[in-house]
Amino acid sequence: MSDGLERIHIPVLAAEVLQYLQPHAGGLYVDGTLGLGGHTESILQAGEPDNRVVAFEWDENAITLAEKRLQRFGNRITIVRRNFAELAEGLDELGVDEIDGLLIDIGLSSLQLEQGGRGFSFLQDEPLDMRMDTRRRMTAAKLVANCREEELADIIYYYGEEKQARRIAAEIVSSRKKEPIATSKQLASVVARAIPRRFHPKKIHVATKTFQGLRIAVNTELENLSSIINAAVGFLKPGARFCIITFHSLEDRIVKRKFREHDHFKVITPKPVTASPEEVRENPRSRSAKLRVAVRKD
Repeated sequence: MSDGLERIHIPVLAAEVLQYLQPHAGGLYVDGTLGLGGHTESILQAGEPDNRVVAFEWDENAITLAEKRLQRFGNRITIVRRNFAELAEGLDELGVDEIDGLLIDIGLSSLQLEQGGRGFSFLQDEPLDMRMDTRRRMTAAKLVANCREEELADIIYYYGEEKQARRIAAEIVSSRKKEPIATSKQLASVVARAIPRRFHPKKIHVATKTFQGLRIAVNTELENLSSIINAAVGFLKPGARFCIITFHSLEDRIVKRKFREHDHFKVITPKPVTASPEEVRENPRSRSAKLRVAVRKD
């Protein structure tokens, strides 16, 4: 991995994940969101000399880079190009019927934000794609171009938690009649025009929540999160730990509710685990990270 990617990739809550996941020698673990491999690397190191990780990742670029980072672990790492929601299909194909622990990190990877070229960020002018898996058909540009105003408003309001969603949706519809909204900069400008200056947030870019909402819709992220919590039960051994890191309240609420409602899980983090002040200073993206952990009951 290049120095540049090492600089931008710092896995969040790495020490806390190891504390709760408790990887050990001989164990088999699943990293449901490989990204650039930071968490997987730490799990393999903690379980020397012979624990194994099956890592799920649907971003082809991330897989290529993670393979280089993890090549020294040889056959202790198996990478599956699937979303974590396809846990059952992926493990069945490998002949795996039980695992010792599962980690899911729902955050957008630093690779996708800074070098993805798919419009996840408005800091650069990129095609308005937002697909984590480029095999998927729906893109953010298609949503912006084809959704009715009411649909756009609902996506931005419910998934982006944006109070100005109706103003933004109206401006998008008005703007797309004049020219296609095809890039991230174009969309960010539309959002900025839609919201009166007095309502622009001080700590984040005015388009942040709109981008979040569209990204979640394009990648069906909340549906995927709900499905993995149900699917995991059939593979986790009794006593195995299930760790989920989320980055905004919608995801955290889903995890909190489904962990507590599920008869097969016992919650061992009554409150979410958050980053230390030291980690936040080193890695500002960890500021909003929340880790919740449940253990598979006997």
